[in-house]
Amino acid sequence: MTLAASVALFSCPTSLACQAPGQQAKTDKLVARLERLEAELRQKSGPADPTPPSNPEKRLRWFGQHESMRDASPHKEMPWHFLGPDNVSGRVTDVAVPVPRGRTYTIYAATATGGVWRTDNEGTTWQPIFEQQLTTSIGDIALDPRDPDTLWVGTGEANIFRSSAAGCGVYKTNDAGKTWTYCGLGATNTIARVVVDPRDSNTVYVAASGHEWTDNPERGIYKTTDGGKNWQRVLFVNESTGAIDLVINPDNPDIVYAATWQRIRKRWNDPRVEPGSDGSGIWKSSDGGANWKQINKGLPAALDRGRIGIDLCLAQPSTLYAMVDSYEEAEGEPPRGEDSYGRERLKTIEGAQIYRSDDDGETWRKTSKADRYMRGACSTYGWVFGQVRADPVDPDTVYMMGLALNVSNDSGESFRRLRGMHGDHHALWIDPNNPSYLINGNDGGAAISYDGGKKWRTTTETLPAVQFYNVTYDMQTPFHIYGSIQDHGSRRGEVVIDRNRKRIVGRNWQGTSGGEASTHAVDPTDDNTLYSEGFYGSISRTNQETRKRTAIKPKNRKGEPKLRGQWLAPFIISPHNPRIIYHGMNHLFRSMDRGDKWQRISPDLSYADADKIGDIPYQTIFSIAESPQKFGYLYIGTDDGRVHRTFDGGANWQDITKGLAPHRWIARIEASRFAEGTIYVAQNGKRNDDFVAYLWRSTDHGTTWQDISEGIPGGPINVVREDPTDPDILYVGTDVGVYVSTDGAATWNVLGGGLPSTYVHDLVIHPRDDVAIIATHGRGMYALDVRPLRKQPEAEAEASDGAADAPAVRAERRRRR
Repeated sequence: MTLAASVALFSCPTSLACQAPGQQAKTDKLVARLERLEAELRQKSGPADPTPPSNPEKRLRWFGQHESMRDASPHKEMPWHFLGPDNVSGRVTDVAVPVPRGRTYTIYAATATGGVWRTDNEGTTWQPIFEQQLTTSIGDIALDPRDPDTLWVGTGEANIFRSSAAGCGVYKTNDAGKTWTYCGLGATNTIARVVVDPRDSNTVYVAASGHEWTDNPERGIYKTTDGGKNWQRVLFVNESTGAIDLVINPDNPDIVYAATWQRIRKRWNDPRVEPGSDGSGIWKSSDGGANWKQINKGLPAALDRGRIGIDLCLAQPSTLYAMVDSYEEAEGEPPRGEDSYGRERLKTIEGAQIYRSDDDGETWRKTSKADRYMRGACSTYGWVFGQVRADPVDPDTVYMMGLALNVSNDSGESFRRLRGMHGDHHALWIDPNNPSYLINGNDGGAAISYDGGKKWRTTTETLPAVQFYNVTYDMQTPFHIYGSIQDHGSRRGEVVIDRNRKRIVGRNWQGTSGGEASTHAVDPTDDNTLYSEGFYGSISRTNQETRKRTAIKPKNRKGEPKLRGQWLAPFIISPHNPRIIYHGMNHLFRSMDRGDKWQRISPDLSYADADKIGDIPYQTIFSIAESPQKFGYLYIGTDDGRVHRTFDGGANWQDITKGLAPHRWIARIEASRFAEGTIYVAQNGKRNDDFVAYLWRSTDHGTTWQDISEGIPGGPINVVREDPTDPDILYVGTDVGVYVSTDGAATWNVLGGGLPSTYVHDLVIHPRDDVAIIATHGRGMYALDVRPLRKQPEAEAEASDGAADAPAVRAERRRRR
């Protein structure tokens, strides 16, 4: 009920004429004023959000429908071809290793968004074993100590990166990954730890850290005693506090330790200790989880405790270590300059701290120093790491994971950095029989050391769990594809198509201009000119031949707030003139001279709610489209769910949001090449823990909207594209795969065969070579020949195949000589 309606009802609760003469007129005026005020507030913040987070039953049902559509698709014989890259890996969140080593060389690796992989030769080659499920975001894995073929998988990465994806509970295999059983806990969304009781294979504990973006009651410690058929929540703090770590005493498995973390990720702020957040701490149960007590004596105060990691020494289980992300303000350490992402530092906190207990957690003492080494161990994002490992034999040796893998041989008083592998560390296994044998998981894959970390062998070229954000192409022969990769910068590769189009391969992957979060565009008239955006709106122009790079970011105006740009701030080259560029921050900018000078051509097109402006740029432009038919007809979508249009190059703007899903991220706007006024909009609700498929079409420039999502069983949808030659063909990328319509969105089918269930973040169709390229966030890039979808005679297709492919084949042969 609105405030105005409440006033009216309160004034006359029986709905009868109950007021004195003249009083009703005063009430009517007050109600009218309140209605105007509420209208102004709605204009500022948008309509209310009517859609709650998606429940697991719906998500599982949607995925079942997807599987049925995949198996029955008329396009299932059209193969997807893996393009690579073959020299980059991705984030490994956990490893599980059968023992004793020597009898087996098997390793299991969990990846952030690429599923679970298995090697039987110590990482020489890997095979995906968990790749056709509702979610391939993995939080933790655990082997049954009594059966090395039984592996438990907790889905949903608990590190809650900006691009993390939600899980949907727990899975189990009893045959080393050949088949899987779903075991429930679907509403947890993220799982930080799974531990199997060494005495009983049916007794398993799960640390559930909960939804990334919204509060939910399915947080805490869960326990099953029947192999996952039923679960009991044995520890619960509140709906914003989940369990982030868990360890059991090997000598007495009834003793269980848990770490809880009170956190929520906001679209405008990283996770942090909020005012009143006192749920983070360490807990102990001595009776298998039936009863718990807090054991925080000696740790920082509750309001200063962020994420906590815990572990114990197997040889001396009364000795425990805790890694605490402390929000205590650092004394004598004023904030200096900018953080890793170019944001102004507001204050300096202590950050990573190591604590030790030698009395089963009853008391803790800080062993690490308060110095720059420790404050820099996790930089400004200690909430990403929080992993500590105790040496299984030596109680004085402890490993701390952060930007680097660090080891201390004096209980944490001093650390040294282990080098020779990628940065950003999330997993470490230490052989209990040979502590010099280490297996590490980081943002570059897995790494193995046989000498205590002096030398490492990495899986960069054998575990392709690559997290692309996007893809674009050039018009060279063979053509190149460009994309940015989480924590690996930007890459470029060649796409070579066989003469008969039966084989499409990617090769010659190399670094290119741009960072880990970069949009790319190549001048269609000059393949040497590459535009690339860095995170939060920085943009540059690079001559690919000379490598000369020119920064061309629009400047802030004096006296005004700093411009806000998304992590992947968008820009486009005008389809009418390649010298004209549009760049989106919270305002839209236009350059008529390739970025040398900029003109601000819009007001702030977001809701610009002051309460939602934080340390993460939000309320920004995320999608830009210009009509291919009319210059200056622009459509702009924001991350807070607004869409605007202009018909005069930005002189006047109209809000065309009405009819779309409120407050849902505008993931993509596509302006039709064929019909003036036709535009497509994909919205993404993942940052509301909403996984509905939102897809819209307008044929009147956005004045009205038609829902065209029917037939796509679930989302979120990340991208929509129109085929460059056939107006009836539309492509959609979701968090499980690719859909296509060949009849103007009347019906939808799963596109292609051989594609794992994966997060399709971007999709393009090469207009000359008729190849679809998808950028997945977890499995690299794939390609598919789209000619069989089109309404053209087979002979014509075959003739065009040979003509189009001959130059590419000749170029490939020249390189092989």
